[in-house]
Amino acid sequence: MMNIPPPASVGKVKVEVFKSFLLCTVAGTCVGVMYIQWTHIWMLRAEMAEISLKFRPLDTAGKESGICCDAAACCGVSGYHRFLERQKHGHGRDTRDVQEQKKLRQRRQKRHTFLHLVPMSSQSYNDYDTTVLSWALGQSRGEGLQLSGDTVTVVTEGTYFIYSQVLYKDTTWVMGHVITKRLRGAESKLMKCLKSMPRNVSQPLNTCYTAGVHFLESGSTLQLSVPRKSAELILTAHATFMGIFNI
Repeated sequence: MMNIPPPASVGKVKVEVFKSFLLCTVAGTCVGVMYIQWTHIWMLRAEMAEISLKFRPLDTAGKESGICCDAAACCGVSGYHRFLERQKHGHGRDTRDVQEQKKLRQRRQKRHTFLHLVPMSSQSYNDYDTTVLSWALGQSRGEGLQLSGDTVTVVTEGTYFIYSQVLYKDTTWVMGHVITKRLRGAESKLMKCLKSMPRNVSQPLNTCYTAGVHFLESGSTLQLSVPRKSAELILTAHATFMGIFNI
């Protein structure tokens, strides 16, 4: 038997059917995509409506009562301007904080008074068998303490930490010093320091250091003295000194 080719009209019909099928498929896909997008948009609108319902009572209450809950919404100020205003307010607060801290630090510095004294000379009093040291200011702060020669006057009463050291170069077997407080004619020994001196050496040297905490009344004076006349002392700033500061 001979193979007879199909008529040309049959081939055209098949092509048309294939095109129709392809168009239907594309149209269905587009419709599906549009449906998905529409569904997503609908869900977003529903969420926005729900959010608006949640915050609307606050806005309504503010408008009804005459109180503007949101300054930008009532005054027509954009969020950008609100951000700049917050920046300005924040900068103002920071500046005020720095100024307040500076003032507080200055007040503390005024209250925090101290003296660190270095030796200038010594004066021997034979009648009292005493050697008294005169001082110069090494470091100081505040006006609560005043130095005058060999005495420190307390201007602002309070609790003070007092320390002192003397370097001795003396052949006497024991050396030491006393810090004396005088107030309205009354005298009291605040601190004493005693140190044995080395023996069988050509130049005996030894230091004596003492420190303590005491309450000092306004108007009281302090003096450091060595209970030996003509005491041999090393009057250098790193070896002999006296200090006082409030705590």
